[in-house]
Amino acid sequence: MDIDLTPKLAKKVYGENGGSYHAWCPDELPMLRQGNIGAAKLALEKDGFALPRYSDSSKVAYVLQGAGVGGIVLPESEEKVIAIKKGDAIALPFGVITWWYNKEDTDLVVLFLGDTSKGHKAGQFTDFFLTGTNGIFTGFTTEFVKRAWDVDDDTVKALLGKQTGKGIVKLDANVKMPEPKPEHRQGLALNCEEAPLDTDIKNAGNVVVLNTRNLPLVGQVGLGADLVRLEGNAMCSPGFSCDSALQVTYIVKGSGRLQVVGVDGKRVLETVVKAGNLLIVPRFFVVSKIADPDGLSWFSIITTPNPVFTHLAGSIGTWKALSPEVLRASFNIPDETEKLFRSKRTSDAIFFPPPK
Repeated sequence: MDIDLTPKLAKKVYGENGGSYHAWCPDELPMLRQGNIGAAKLALEKDGFALPRYSDSSKVAYVLQGAGVGGIVLPESEEKVIAIKKGDAIALPFGVITWWYNKEDTDLVVLFLGDTSKGHKAGQFTDFFLTGTNGIFTGFTTEFVKRAWDVDDDTVKALLGKQTGKGIVKLDANVKMPEPKPEHRQGLALNCEEAPLDTDIKNAGNVVVLNTRNLPLVGQVGLGADLVRLEGNAMCSPGFSCDSALQVTYIVKGSGRLQVVGVDGKRVLETVVKAGNLLIVPRFFVVSKIADPDGLSWFSIITTPNPVFTHLAGSIGTWKALSPEVLRASFNIPDETEKLFRSKRTSDAIFFPPPK
């Protein structure tokens, strides 16, 4: 499989006053197009307001930094206004309308990963704005706007003439926005940094898996996700997605070494990953990571709402499941080597602490 898997950084698409929107380009990261995956990042400054929009793709949003407010309107439903903060994951199905607002001094940064298989462009999100200089209103003639919304000429001019921003605007500090309601978060968002851990290995790492059990809406999105935190110098077991799902990984914090092995046992990628990198592991390819001393954290989406993984090393590794006879025959090794091999990693699953 001759394809560039090198991790990439996002590039700015638009935004000046109030914030900016960045995306990963499928021309630079070909696996986005091949896997029909979109990836983008929204950064809002203080009083930055991301105008209401909907997308041609279902997504999972993950708050990388800061705190703010999000507005979510599901099809044929009322607006839900939720408080969002670092660590929040939000499922965004097809047809959902969203807006985002930051009233804090710290920038609000939200990552979007999603499925573009039904979108206009493979590997790229297309957003449709309700307002702004590129909003839906600007495309209709005055007659259509008047008749559709039952307004007069002066109102139409006011609606269209006051829109000066594209995608993101900076609001006056005195502007009042809707206050979030705690009950609106139910079923819409899950904080991955506060949720119960699915796996927790002392001195090694932990993981929270986002699936239909803890956030049912991901079933409509068709994607699963996880947040993995690896301790300094710890290792993540070599493993692969055994249900043909793609894994799209964004490095949230820290750095580390990564290797990917593909068809015919060939190492197709060996690199250092750092915060801000995005990479995609092809179906069935085996990936492993070793964190640098400061640790390594990543957020991934998996192209199925309830992913299944096979790990090749550790107490639950595939080699532990195979019989001694098969191991000896496969590796062409004597009995004592097989016993030594099997005796290792009997208590560590998925994550391995640093060597002593």
